[in-house]
Amino acid sequence: MLELAILGLLQESPMHGYELRKELAAKLGAIRAAISYGSLYPTLRRLQAAGWITEADEAPATAEEVPALTSRRGRVVYKITAEGKERFAQLIAQAGPETYDDTGFGVHFAFFARTDQATRLRILEGRRRKIEERREGLRDVLARAAERLDAYTLELQRHGLDACEREVRWLEELIANERSGRAPTAPGSGTADGRREDTNPPPPGESRKEERP
Repeated sequence: MLELAILGLLQESPMHGYELRKELAAKLGAIRAAISYGSLYPTLRRLQAAGWITEADEAPATAEEVPALTSRRGRVVYKITAEGKERFAQLIAQAGPETYDDTGFGVHFAFFARTDQATRLRILEGRRRKIEERREGLRDVLARAAERLDAYTLELQRHGLDACEREVRWLEELIANERSGRAPTAPGSGTADGRREDTNPPPPGESRKEERP
């Protein structure tokens, strides 16, 4: 997934390691992009060894751009090669079970604008099946063992069930849009009463409180 994200970002423009890390956080969100330099730079070296990226001229780095204790390699600019673009096309076309998991789905969804419609549909439908299975498992726990759970564990199970139900509704809307050829609703669009409607589920492990008018 990190390989896909790096190649996708470098198609937009060459970047040095610190820029890549910031863009990964912006593109994927803080939870999915909790990427350390310890994992980022080995991946960059592996991509370079495979011929998918190469080093460009070094960019001048300011003190703000290069964190303390970061070595000179933080100024090396990486750019994607023709072979790297082919590799990205291969990765973005995948729609197997790994694309339904939380991290895999998040990374692929971030590059849906560059993914063909058929692949988007397969990933969305696979993700929906996975979340439906998770939802049914939580329902089973609540039905069978609710009386044996303490109040906090019970609340955690209910929270997970609520998150699953909201994500299933969100996925169903996206699937319907894909089948009809419509783009997702633009951020900031309002409801009939003037409030912003936010159909996106929060990342796994987080909740979203309902906004009051």
